[in-house]
Amino acid sequence: PCSERLISLIRVYIPNWIMALFTPGRRWQPPFLPFKKEKFSKRLLRKIERWIKGPLFGCRMCGNCLLQETAFICPMECPKGLRNGPCGGSTAEKCYVDETRPCIWYKIYERAYNMGREEILLEELPPLDWDKVGTETWGDVVRSIRKFGSRAFFKSLFTRNKEKKANAWEGVFKPVRQPEWWQGDSEYHAPAYDEPISELERKLREGKFVVTAEVAPPLGTATGKLSRDIEMVRDHVAAVNFTDSASASPRMSSMACCKVAAELNADPVLQIAARDKTRSGLQSDIIGANLMGVRNVLCITGDNARIGPTPTSNTNILDVDAIQMLWMLRRMRDDNIYLDGRKMKSSP
Repeated sequence: PCSERLISLIRVYIPNWIMALFTPGRRWQPPFLPFKKEKFSKRLLRKIERWIKGPLFGCRMCGNCLLQETAFICPMECPKGLRNGPCGGSTAEKCYVDETRPCIWYKIYERAYNMGREEILLEELPPLDWDKVGTETWGDVVRSIRKFGSRAFFKSLFTRNKEKKANAWEGVFKPVRQPEWWQGDSEYHAPAYDEPISELERKLREGKFVVTAEVAPPLGTATGKLSRDIEMVRDHVAAVNFTDSASASPRMSSMACCKVAAELNADPVLQIAARDKTRSGLQSDIIGANLMGVRNVLCITGDNARIGPTPTSNTNILDVDAIQMLWMLRRMRDDNIYLDGRKMKSSP
């Protein structure tokens, strides 16, 4: 397409040092396309936004832009599409999924620190709304400015009052980045209950030095060795954690191992890897885990499929990251709601 050729030409003729001012990495995969036909005005605005943000920020047109919060470095340059910080495998030198590129989140932290904006990164940012993926974001910003008050917003851009300018900026961009179905923030949310619901939680609340054990699930259906491993460590640890397809390799599910542990009077920890979970699957699993008596959950990003056995499974972006999973589960537990805002009849 002409737009792709234009972006390629811009990338060729813009000096590298200018590009580095905006994006220290490079786009992992092509930009998204919309899932539905839009009217001409929206298509035109989308193309203009793509022509500008593509060469400058490596924009994938996710429709859920976070540049204002991530030091003007697009987090979608991360191969996993993580929107709340790096995964556990990357280092300051390189991304572990693709060692030819830097970890984009290390670059985001570095620039945010230099700009004095590191506290902004504490905010829980939402997963993609796939109804908006491939569409423009500028229209949302314009509508938010109108709702805030166009005159008040543009006037604030020229004021020397930093607090007034920050409040105006937040008043416009927070509704864009924090939709009603998410409402993330950077605050600590205490549990909406008083008594601990597991032995592990009780010891943690008491401030004790806690030791847990990680047990690898079996490769097959036999549980004899699994049971022996649980019994061997049960009396020496506060809880037993079972990995969720570690190294992107199939094993018995963490949920099944937790059931075995509970039957052996051990306090199980259910591990959930974002790699293999969708937001709907996560919510369903946690309801089922609650029925089975599992009270502890460990949310992790999970090893990328590239390090697992071949043929390699999908290596595209994750539906939710570990931070987003925790936010969703906390709201299910404390606010008694699903991600979409529907009330639950009984919370896990």
